Amino acid sequence: MRLFNIVIALALLSATGCSQNEDYDVIIRNGIIYDGTGSKPYKADLAIQADTIAFIGDLSDSKGRKEIDAAGKTVSPGFINMLSWANETLIEDGRSMSNIYQGVTLEIMGEGWSMGPFNEELKKLQKEDQTNIQYDIEWNTLGEFLNFLEKKGISTNVASYVGATTIRQNIIGEENRKATEEELEAMRKLVREAMEEGAMGLGSSLIYPPGFFANTEELTALCKEVAAYDGIYVSHMRNEGNKLLEAVDELLSIAKESEVRAEIFHLKAAGKNNFHKIDQVIEKVEAARRSGLPITADMYNYTAGATGMTAGLPPSLEDGGFGELRKRLMNPAIRKKMEAAMRSNPMDWDNLYFAAGSPENVILLSFRQDSLKKYIGKTLAEVAAIRGTNPEATAIDLIIEDSSRLGVAYHFISEENLRKQIKLPWMSFGSDASSQAPEGNFLKANPHPRAYGNFARLLSKYVRDEKLITLEEAIHRLTGLPSDNLKLIKRGYLKPGYYADINIFALEDIKENTVFDKPHQLSEGMSHVFVNGGHVLANGKHTGLFSGRFVKGPGAK
Repeated sequence: MRLFNIVIALALLSATGCSQNEDYDVIIRNGIIYDGTGSKPYKADLAIQADTIAFIGDLSDSKGRKEIDAAGKTVSPGFINMLSWANETLIEDGRSMSNIYQGVTLEIMGEGWSMGPFNEELKKLQKEDQTNIQYDIEWNTLGEFLNFLEKKGISTNVASYVGATTIRQNIIGEENRKATEEELEAMRKLVREAMEEGAMGLGSSLIYPPGFFANTEELTALCKEVAAYDGIYVSHMRNEGNKLLEAVDELLSIAKESEVRAEIFHLKAAGKNNFHKIDQVIEKVEAARRSGLPITADMYNYTAGATGMTAGLPPSLEDGGFGELRKRLMNPAIRKKMEAAMRSNPMDWDNLYFAAGSPENVILLSFRQDSLKKYIGKTLAEVAAIRGTNPEATAIDLIIEDSSRLGVAYHFISEENLRKQIKLPWMSFGSDASSQAPEGNFLKANPHPRAYGNFARLLSKYVRDEKLITLEEAIHRLTGLPSDNLKLIKRGYLKPGYYADINIFALEDIKENTVFDKPHQLSEGMSHVFVNGGHVLANGKHTGLFSGRFVKGPGAK
């Protein structure tokens, strides 16, 4: 109660604009405050005490144990990465260099797959799937994994959705079939347990097997559990190309039937033949919002996506898991059909290889086998020419030889559509990439440039250079908007009593350095980043501090 009274007193003092004649851990002086609401900025000082913003206003009569002159610089809340794949990379390196250097202070994981709940079979599969980063699985549940990261030491805060694919694999495995009533109840129980541990909601990835095998009824049932805990349903929809509009309808149906808040992961219209559909998608979402459905979306700021080469093959081929897919591809008759399937424009599954338009638009990013890593950074067309085989045969050969889905980038998004989406007031941002560092094991594969540049690109290219949206609007959609969507407690805004997740930067200094052929390059321009009051980035350099925490969802017990 005493702590509560102190926080209230500080908030009241801030509201009156009075200064405090007392010492603080940190005082940030003369900054331009962008508070995360989207309101016009204002000049003020900001004080940090322990992990909390203690005061915003005139601190000319106060002293800080550490003081930073932010004259002429933006002071904002830390950015929220609405789709991070830092699951494994934070185990390897808790500094989260590629994200911290862009001002990301909270990474949200769990697109379909989450790092729990695990049974023994899932632990075995996860272990077998490890490549450059090797680790022991010391946890069973999602909450235990996030606690494991915090205890190990991380520079960013972390949170996660529970993965619908992970839940399904726990109970059904990788079979292409409908869940029985008993299985569905077991899945619902796992969702409840994850929500009570602190999951933000349910994340699905319906383009990829075995998530693809879940029907709308199953997803709706799981979302009803999420809604009971005030969580959110976030989905990589079932189709982003030929059936994009139908996929949006499915998401809206799930949201309406289960009464859950919903968000579209990395919204896009994939493939030139589908670019025109983005206007209809926007209208569908805005009509739903007008009707009272709380629907939002997030995006990355590039015309290329990154996923597996297997996204150019029918999901049904993976009935039973990747091992079964590999066996099928080694059958000459099936293989011949799959080469033809890669060149097709199907309506019943999302062929990302076809959406890319040509093998010149497919970039090879990562391999499991050292003998194949010489192809990293090359296009599929280039590798096909080197090997003397057609592109589709080359792709299938590489999948078989590497015994993996192959990490690739597909150029299949319209720049015009990117600009339309960035302007949407209900759009937030996610890298859809892991946290990286330009050293060690990370150099054994190429990430998509979005890992190092997604947020810097938004600020430098689309805010500063192209002026698509104002800086205050961009900051709101990197901070306050996602915080509200996730129902975060005391995060996403600069307010007294809120956690001190804070960025200090000059917009003119922000620079995205990463490119496809040289992706391992940190962004520049962030002067200081604080995470829970910890000074993680100081004068543009990582301090090595691990002040990140497990941030829990609204249903946590």
